[in-house]
Parts: sequence; C-alpha cells; structure tokens
Amino acid sequence: IAVVGASERQGSVGYTLLRNMVGSGYAGVIYPINPRREAVQGVPAFPNIASLPRTPDLAVIATPAETVPGVIRECGEAGILGIIVISAGFRETGEPGQALERALRDEAARFPGMRIVGPNCLGVIVPGIRMNASFASDMPQDGHVAFISQSGALCTSVLDWALSENIGFSHFVSVGNMLDVGFADLIDYFGEDPNTRSI
Repeated sequence: IAVVGASERQGSVGYTLLRNMVGSGYAGVIYPINPRREAVQGVPAFPNIASLPRTPDLAVIATPAETVPGVIRECGEAGILGIIVISAGFRETGEPGQALERALRDEAARFPGMRIVGPNCLGVIVPGIRMNASFASDMPQDGHVAFISQSGALCTSVLDWALSENIGFSHFVSVGNMLDVGFADLIDYFGEDPNTRSI
C-alpha cells in the first residue's frame, strides 16, 4: 500500500493515516510517499510513485486537492488501479472543486480497470487483515457487518459507538463524494464476501 502524502506533522491527515497503517498491525508492505523526507515516522519513504520498488495493490492519497489529478496519473502509469482519495476540496467546495473533480475523473478514465473510493472520505478499514487506511482514531474489532456511509461524521460516530459496544466489522467504508465507487458497487461486492453477513 502506498500512502501518498504521508507526513511527520502531527495532527495532519497524512500523519494520522500513516500512523494508523503502521500501528494497526497490518502485515503488508507500506510505502510512504513524501518528496522531502528519507523516512516518515520511522518508515523509509519514497519521493514519488515512480520510484517505488514494486507496484502496490492500493494507493491512499492525502495530498492537497489540486495535486490529486496528477497523483492519479502517476498511479495509473505505474499500474496501481486501486485508489482511496482521502483528500477534500472537490465538488463539496463549489465550482473550483467541481473542476478539480472533473479533472480527477478524466485522469482516471485513461486507465481501464482503475477504481476510486472517495474523494473527500474518511477511508477504508478492514479489521480482519488489520488494515486501517483511514484517519479514524481506532481500529474496530473484526466481525461480520460491512458498514458503508457517505458521511464521514456518521462513520466517526458509529466507530466510537461500536468500540464502546464491542461491535465488529468485516469492512468499514466511507465513500465520500462517490466519484466512482458507490453504494451499489459495495453492496454487490460485500454480498459475495464470505466474511460479511450483514450490510
């Protein structure tokens, strides 16, 4: 998993995102992308997608909105087809953000098979593999409920409640602006998932 926009600046989304990925117990390889640092939070970093030693399965993007279309292009050119865009500043902000979101869509259309969750989302959590690709504070328990919401605020509230009530999830997905992946895609996907009993 490539974390684009990984940061040492505490309180930033890029900081929390990498901290969650590294600290959740995820057993896969994590590549922080930061052009100004050799390491981020103690993990060796890379200046850009093109410099990675292997092609990741997933890129999680938390860079300023105006940079995201270019990052999508880099991902596509490197063969990364799974994308989560955490970054905000798109159509929810008015006309300039709408134009950026159109640019993001146009870039993605150049790469057949690319799928994007977001932009402007909390992220994706898969407790069964200890993957917390989000800026939520805590990892919920593993369970058999797949939770999907457009609202990051609702996601945060449900996570807090689930942690206090010991409720587990197979997947926890914040879809944000739904540029590409939406409720129907995820319901179909989770309907085929052997670890999910309720959506």
